[in-house]
Order: sequence, then C-alpha cells, then structure tokens
Amino acid sequence: MALDSRTILLGLALSCVTLANAAEAKDQLVMAIGGEPEQGFDPLLGWGQYGNPLFQSTLLSRGTDLAPQPQVATDWSLSDDRLTWTLTLRDDVRFADGTRLTADDVAFTFNAAAEAGGRADLSVLDNAEAIDPYTVTLTLREPRITFIDQLMTLGIVPSAARKNGYDDHYGRAPLGSGPYRLVEWQEGEQLIVERNPHFYGPTPPFERLVFLFTGEDTTLNAVRAGDVDLAALPPALASEIPSDMQRITMESVDNRGILFPMPPDEGKTADNGAPIGNDVTADIAIRQAINLALDRDTLVDVALESYGRPAFGPADGLPWSDPDETLTAPDLEGAIQRLEDAGWQQRDDGLREKHGQTARFRLTYPAGDTTRQRLAEVSAQMVRPLGIDMQPTARHWDEIQREALHQDAVVMGFGSHSPQEIYYLFHSAHSGNGFYNSGFYTNPAVDDHLDNAQRAASAEQANRHWRNAQWDGETGYGVRGDATWAWMVNLEHIYAADSCLDLGTLGVAPHGHGWPITANLLDWRWTCN
Repeated sequence: MALDSRTILLGLALSCVTLANAAEAKDQLVMAIGGEPEQGFDPLLGWGQYGNPLFQSTLLSRGTDLAPQPQVATDWSLSDDRLTWTLTLRDDVRFADGTRLTADDVAFTFNAAAEAGGRADLSVLDNAEAIDPYTVTLTLREPRITFIDQLMTLGIVPSAARKNGYDDHYGRAPLGSGPYRLVEWQEGEQLIVERNPHFYGPTPPFERLVFLFTGEDTTLNAVRAGDVDLAALPPALASEIPSDMQRITMESVDNRGILFPMPPDEGKTADNGAPIGNDVTADIAIRQAINLALDRDTLVDVALESYGRPAFGPADGLPWSDPDETLTAPDLEGAIQRLEDAGWQQRDDGLREKHGQTARFRLTYPAGDTTRQRLAEVSAQMVRPLGIDMQPTARHWDEIQREALHQDAVVMGFGSHSPQEIYYLFHSAHSGNGFYNSGFYTNPAVDDHLDNAQRAASAEQANRHWRNAQWDGETGYGVRGDATWAWMVNLEHIYAADSCLDLGTLGVAPHGHGWPITANLLDWRWTCN
C-alpha cells in the first residue's frame, strides 16, 4: 500500500519523539549519600548492619513497623525451647553470576560470621546447617531475643566451597543476590554498580548507580553544579540547597551524645594500646551535672538548624526505651548543687577542683563533621557556668581510636532498629569492643537486666528488661542512674534531590552508616522524560 506524504511525516515525527524519549530516559543515578565502609562490602564484617546491604539479600526484611517480612526466606519458625530457627528458602534466588543461592550458602554465611566476630554478633550461634537445598536450621547455645535481627540484616554470601565463593578479598569484590552488583570501586572516590541481571525481585528502576565519596563541602559544590541526583547534607548546609532541587527530610533514630569514660585513669590500656580512663568523668557528679545543664532544645535549634529533636537515651521513642527517661528543662542550680555536694569547689578562675583535680577534659569529635563540631562547641558553652571546662577537640577517626576513644569524652552517634545495640553499648562483656561500650561501663545490675532481656520469651517481656536496664528504680545506665552518656539530639537526615526523583515512602532511618535511605530503592522512580 502506498503511503501519502502526511503519513510519512507523522511516522517520522513519532520516531523522533521515541528516539528523544529514549535518549532522555534516566538509567543512571549519581549519589553522594555517605562514606564508604572501611572494611569493604563484607556482611561478615558489618556491612549492611545499619542499612541496606545492596549487593546481598537477607533472609528477612523489616517492614515499616519494624516487623519481619519474607525475603529470601518464605517461612520461618522458632522451636519451643527458643534455640532452633528453621527457615524455608525461595528456590529462585540467584547470585549475580547466575548460580543458585541455596541453604549451603546461608549456613556458610552464618557460621563464618560467627567466627569472624565482626559487627554482626553471632557469638550465640552454635551451628547453622543445611537440611536440604532450601531448608536451613540455625541452632543457638542459649535463647537470644535479638537473634532475629541478624536474619534481617546479615547479607548472604556465596559459600567458600563454590566457584566465585567467599574469600579474604570478598569485601572488595562482593558477589551477592541483591538488586545490584559491583562494577568498579575507586576507593576514596567513587563506586559504580549495575543491576544484577539475575535478581529475583522486581527490576531495579535504574540500570546504574554511582556513589561519590565526598566531604561535606565537596558534596554541596556537586549539588550546586547539578552533578548529583541525590546528596546527603548536614543540617548546617540545608539552607544551601538550590531552589531547583527538593529538600527531603527523613525521620531517624540516629542520635548524638557525649560518651563519658567511666573508670578513673589508672594507667590501663585497651588491646590496641589506647589509654583507658578519665579522673574527671569517672565522677558521677560531673556526668549528672552536665546532663542537667544541657539545653537540648537549643542544641536542636543551633546545631541542627531545628532538623531534629532532643535526645535523652539511645533509643528514644522505641518500645525498648523508658518513656520516663527525660529531663524537662536545663537545671543549672541543680547541677551546681550536685557538684558542691560531691566536693567540687569553685576556684577564683571560675573552674572547679576536687582533691587537686581540675574539672577539665577534652570533648573530642571527628574532624570534618560540622554537626558534631557544633554540638561540641555549644554544649561546652552550656556547661562552662558550672565551672567545668569541656575542651572541644577535632581529631580524625584513626587518631580517636588510637588515643582518645576510652580516655576523652567523645561526641558519638548510634541509633538502631534493634535493641541489640543497647546490649552492645552497656553490657560489661562488650567493654572496649570497638566503638561499643568504649567508656568501659560496668554495672552488674544492668548486666542482669540485659541478660534477662535476651533470654525473654517474647519481645514484650524483653522490653520490660531493656527499660529496667535504663532505670529500675535504684540504678541503670540512664540519666537517673549512672548517667553514662549525656545524650543530646536525634537527627533528621537531610537530602538534596533532583526534582524529578521520586523516593516513594521513606521509613525511619537508623544511624547513617550503610546508606539507609536506599532501603526502599526499588520503589524509587524518575518522573521526568
């Protein structure tokens, strides 16, 4: 059939539109949303514990209400003695090299993680065993209420027994069954990932993701230049987001506070040689006075530009936190009275002294972190009228770990979807375990409450014990007890996003490590052509 010229022109026009749309389709996102993991992308060493493992799949996932949802496992149960988990796996999960994920890989992952002793604490695991290709059992030495959290965070790696299996270099070249696979990692600069062609779930919305590893100022410059589609910014830079980009805030349980060294300085050192103890912060009156003096509302306004809320504990608002653990307002008079009663006398220069010891210590924060710098500087001003000299000091993380972590007061941050973090932070068994309980806190009553929580038969029973560890009417790690921390603020996570990027419904983020905003990445959409 002959075509007239009008039909030909219309066909050419439609072809041009199709080609134009294809050329403009967004298949790559460039993001600057946080730092790169020091130990690489290895779940056995901690990758994914605070967010989305991206390259790996997990047995379960968390719903928006934090309840477990099926992922690689379609069915799971716990024996009556609460020692054996039995999980049934999907049969259509493949690693990025096309090989099937089976129960052997799951068993290997959990057994190897238990031996690795990384952030994924599986010390209670006795044995993981593949019963058949798609059934695995995880047997514990004793009941552990928080073990289910590892089912939701530990990414599954390929067994070392298979081709392309796990080895000592896995963190630099991870193979997993998650939605994306690693293509190139230029350490200190960028990470390039692409869709896993064998991913069992819905097709990820973007073919390629580029993660830039930039500092705060460099990130802001990239935002201004239009070089990134999504960027995390500190509150101090939130007002600098260009008008043609969206400002997105994500609620979080990500907190900041002052961690106090608990024992006095007796010349002891940690396993890495770092000194332990501080004669000033070892005095409970100092810790209590600082807690009473902090104006947390002002800290939120000044240090966070109002993007956050006051913090009084490590898990404010979560079921395992005591809702009565609050301080209604700063109480300078009460703080001064605590110091006076404890024998801290004020000198002519305004500082306090006890037995020849001046109330002075370093308040260390990581260099380059403007939020923690602001918190350190403003809180130091707040306690100065008490006669306490907290000296804000910037140090790099390697120096903090080597010299300051157990001796200086440190502006630290945590925040988890699991009460397991409470166990790590305050149980004496974890004293000096990396950043966990780095103040070397010990209280047998608190240990008992934490152990009882882990042995509890239900989450509801466990929550009572978690809350008692904070304050049981006589003692606890919280502000009414040993005042082990002066918690300051809970952050909102702030992002600059391209106006065409729809991030869907964001949940409540944990601590910022691990790119938690990517938890719902499969729901993201590009809305412009």
